[in-house]
Amino acid sequence: MKKKFLAVMIIIGLALFAGIVWELTDERKMKESPEGALPVAKSAKGKVGTVSSNDVYVLSKIISGEARGESFIGQVAVGAVIVNRVRNPNFPNTVYGVVFEPGAFDAVSDGQYYRAPTASAVRAARAAINGWDPTGGALYYWNPVTATSRWIWSKPIIARIGRHVFAR
Repeated sequence: MKKKFLAVMIIIGLALFAGIVWELTDERKMKESPEGALPVAKSAKGKVGTVSSNDVYVLSKIISGEARGESFIGQVAVGAVIVNRVRNPNFPNTVYGVVFEPGAFDAVSDGQYYRAPTASAVRAARAAINGWDPTGGALYYWNPVTATSRWIWSKPIIARIGRHVFAR
């Protein structure tokens, strides 16, 4: 009985150690990410605005809803897709506009967006807004296990991070 208990304690200890190492690696990657604020809101005259705390909050909520259970880099990748859409003329030019584009995100449709964001999602939102894009410029992502849209599969896949694939 003591041997089983000891074995379980060793396994738990190793799992905790691995989790700490994983978090430290994510922190290092975030610090290596590019600096500079995202030019988010553009006026009708094409002038660039600034990032608001609401942009970070909205982005963190959608990251929390869409990428719950993903690694930190996976959460940043989901945030980067929204940021890339904001910068792309084919999408709304605000974080709020992209997130609430009709039918764009399941987390808005099924209500997960309306939960409080996790601390990790807030950090991921800040990293994405500050320019870290682990996807290489993706405009779309989906979970290949659950995706049912034939249209989404027509997009060229450029990255795989966690349970999601990313495409242009």
